[in-house]
Amino acid sequence: MRGEAGDRLRSRLICGLAALTLLQGCGLKTSVGGIPTEVESVIGTVTEDIAQERYDKVYRESSELWKHDATQEQSAEVLKTLHARLGKLESRTLHSATEQQNSGGALKGHAYIVTYQSKFERGQAMETFTLIEENGHWLLARYLVNSTSLK
Repeated sequence: MRGEAGDRLRSRLICGLAALTLLQGCGLKTSVGGIPTEVESVIGTVTEDIAQERYDKVYRESSELWKHDATQEQSAEVLKTLHARLGKLESRTLHSATEQQNSGGALKGHAYIVTYQSKFERGQAMETFTLIEENGHWLLARYLVNSTSLK
C-alpha cells in the first residue's frame, strides 16, 4: 500500500505493537483458551467440591487471601447458598483468561483470573475464578458469581 492509506495502516500497526509490548512489559498477558493445566485443574477441583458440598475442603485448600476475607463458616455459607440457588453446573464456556504479575495490592504476585459464561440447573451466570500462586501452587483467592437467579 502506498500513500496516505498505507501510512495510516503502518501507524496503526506500530501503535498496536507498541501497546502490546507495553502490556507484556507490565506482566499482563491475556489468553483465550491458553489456561495453564494446573489452573484448569484447580478450577475443576473447586467446581467438583462445591457440587459435592465439600465446602470445608474448598476453604482448607484456598489461598491466604480467601481465608483473610472470610471465616470457614462464612465461606461455607456463601458456597452453600450459591449451590442451593443455582443448582448443578450444566456447562460453561470460557469468556476470558488473564494472567497478571502484580507488584502490590491484594493480588500481589502471580495471579490468573478466569471468567466463564455458565449454565446451571436454575439459571445462567458469569463465574469468575481468581487464583494466585503461593509456594509454587495455584490456589483459589476469589470466586464471584453474577446471576439474576441469585436475587
